[in-house]
Amino acid sequence: MSTEEESQRDFLEKYQEEAEKIGRFNLAIFGKTGTGKSTLINAVFGEEVAPTGIGEPVTQSNHLYLHRAGFFGLIDTRGLEIGTGTDQIIAELGRYLADMRTKPLAEQVHVAWYCVRASDRRFEDTEAEFVRRLHSLDLPVVLVLTQVASRDGQFHEDALALADHIASLDLPIDGGRPIMVMAKSDEFTSQVEHGLGELLDATFRVAPEGAQAALIASQQIDLARKWKSAQVAIGVASSGAGLIGATPIPIADAALIVPTQLALMARISAIYGIPKETAGMSAIVATSVATAAGRGAVTGLLKLIPGAGSIIGGAISATTAAAFTAAMGYAWATVCGQISQGKFAGVNGALDAKAMKKVFESELLAWAKKLGKKKKADASG
Repeated sequence: MSTEEESQRDFLEKYQEEAEKIGRFNLAIFGKTGTGKSTLINAVFGEEVAPTGIGEPVTQSNHLYLHRAGFFGLIDTRGLEIGTGTDQIIAELGRYLADMRTKPLAEQVHVAWYCVRASDRRFEDTEAEFVRRLHSLDLPVVLVLTQVASRDGQFHEDALALADHIASLDLPIDGGRPIMVMAKSDEFTSQVEHGLGELLDATFRVAPEGAQAALIASQQIDLARKWKSAQVAIGVASSGAGLIGATPIPIADAALIVPTQLALMARISAIYGIPKETAGMSAIVATSVATAAGRGAVTGLLKLIPGAGSIIGGAISATTAAAFTAAMGYAWATVCGQISQGKFAGVNGALDAKAMKKVFESELLAWAKKLGKKKKADASG
């Protein structure tokens, strides 16, 4: 097995380790038929998530189903309508939650969304009772007013009146008011997408701390949160690489820091919710660049990082090792951000590895220069 093949294997092993650390964010979604639940899930968590068929039944009565997709799990109902089947849904959900709470956090249900269609102009007493009973099961509830029409940033007056009515009921929901959302824009009616960021913020507020990393990884609309999480991982990894390089490493032995870099890139892939299959293809790019760097094939690039004279006597200093690892992390986070938004899609949906590698190497050079300038500025300051 070649060095690159070994590194690719190591990358996938590290990806699996990081994925297990992150776990899964599990959302329960409720509401009457036609409220746009699937559209809402697709908008926040991606097209492959919302149930297009029957998921895995999790209760004997087969009314609750679990759909898994990467770092996200979705609990929804089949065959029962809110209002007519409330008692049965709550009973089944209560038993399911009690069982799940004996298991690891990644197996538990973390948040519930209750959806109401704005155009219905009503919120029934049975729905209010359902929300209260969800809360009684110790499940945080975010109430979502879906398909809210707007014009020039102003919500339809009927939607506002319905939101005010719901707020007056003093329900145990996040913020005391529903989140106003239009999950998908519509050119024909000139409706624009809105409210998804507010819905995600509300979900983060009520989700348990241990599920936040999985929520960051699974959601697809807030890249700033992913970038911030990646920055934390980069800081940890670059510090580790610096410790490895505390005694200057001969360039020929620079592969010593490659495992740290691959672990970082695997973590970032997971943070951006890159599926394992896609991560496997991207590993070819990640490892080819990382191992080439480790062999000293990009000595000229290394010299850019802390400034002239940082590689003395053919050795990489701690500062250089840390900064180069950081540059790789930032470059890879940029690539993963683009992958998560559908970039680099080649024939039949496969990743265009050549295009991805080109962007990665370009970003690596840019970040190396940027970190080099910062190091010089810090030293002169």
